[in-house]
Amino acid sequence: MTLAPPQMEARPAPVPRVYRFELVKLLSQWPIRLLLLACWIGPAGYVAVVSLQSMLPTDTVFGRWMHATGWAGSLVVLDFSCTWALPLLTALVAGDVFAAEDRLGTWRHLLMAVRSPKRIFVAKGVAGLSVLVLLVAGLAGSSIAGGLAAVGDRPLTGLDGHLLAPADAAGTVLLAWACVLAPTLAFAAVGLLGSVALGRSPMGLLMPALLAFALQLAQLLPLPAAVRLALPSHAFLAWRGLFTSPAQTGPLLIGLGVSLAWTVVATALAYRLFLRRDFTDLAYDGSGRRVLTAGVLPLAGLVALTFAVVTGATPADGSGVERTKLEHSLATVYGHLYRLQARELHRPDVTEVRLQARASCDKGGSRVADQGPGNDWRCVVSWHMPGATAVGTAVYQLDVTANGRYVADGDGPKEVNGYFQIRTPTGDAPNPLWQFDGHVDLLASAPEE
Repeated sequence: MTLAPPQMEARPAPVPRVYRFELVKLLSQWPIRLLLLACWIGPAGYVAVVSLQSMLPTDTVFGRWMHATGWAGSLVVLDFSCTWALPLLTALVAGDVFAAEDRLGTWRHLLMAVRSPKRIFVAKGVAGLSVLVLLVAGLAGSSIAGGLAAVGDRPLTGLDGHLLAPADAAGTVLLAWACVLAPTLAFAAVGLLGSVALGRSPMGLLMPALLAFALQLAQLLPLPAAVRLALPSHAFLAWRGLFTSPAQTGPLLIGLGVSLAWTVVATALAYRLFLRRDFTDLAYDGSGRRVLTAGVLPLAGLVALTFAVVTGATPADGSGVERTKLEHSLATVYGHLYRLQARELHRPDVTEVRLQARASCDKGGSRVADQGPGNDWRCVVSWHMPGATAVGTAVYQLDVTANGRYVADGDGPKEVNGYFQIRTPTGDAPNPLWQFDGHVDLLASAPEE
């Protein structure tokens, strides 16, 4: 009589070992290596070259300060990354982490080696997240290094005109880069969902990029502030509120919360689809119907839910851009930058309290309501001139965007804000009052007139 050998239960592979395996697979791909190389070298070269040019990217927030401080270059790269680079990186990394197995037909081998679909999902998700963190860290570190090497560690002018000391600028810039990790995770989760639901189809790879493009179009529309804040892309813009005093933390915290909600929901949907998938079907190409019912509709419901929460929990009303808020912001920026101009001209310093800067704004004439974004805002700033009883005035044309950022273009008088340079005792220098950026808190209550 022969005894049957005892049957040993096959244990799943440990998660750390599967994670290392998935991370090595990602880092061994030449597109990922090229992305890492570009993110760790490209921004430094770009910032260093542009900072030494006579023409600056003034259409980008903080672009006009790249000559003045090395910290501005990193923020220019951050603004570009939030618009284009980060959504594309999430598509190339997270959008392909599951689809690559479908294209290569290696699911059966991977399942036999790991023996746990749950651990495969966790390992692939964390490996993709690790690569994305490396890419973001490269963009941040490289851009900071390039700016400091080309221009130096100098004070940074915030979006309300106040100066941030080098140490404060360093901490705030690093915090801004850290804040954009939340919306990056949200787009990465959408990439995981597309990669799982659509299989080898290239549409899974494009889902984060298409979502980013659609949300960018939505941000250009005059949507109510509550709808704008309920979109996961808003956190890509809300970091600008860190560069005012006091910091505009309300929109930023809401943007981070919405982004994390998208991360949790999209990841849970991808996890559910992955565990229900039939891996014996070698010709699996995804299902458009499954994407609609298990992806698009739940995420659309999440937008509706966050919109309802933001509307009920915040004072957001209309576009959030109102005349009194714009006047208060413009007067504050002007007061800070007037002192900066006075220092460049070697004039006696004066406080904002003594200046008593005020602004009076009008949008499009008497027949147009003084609210909402547009490039037809005209403002007159008045202040008490130091050492005299006279009151000075300066005219500005404002281009206000729907996300709260505005560009003030000086329209005279010439000796104050009508020319891009001022003559100082040491030579010509950029005029800080000629053109400058500002930011309106969409959630703040309108100041009393």
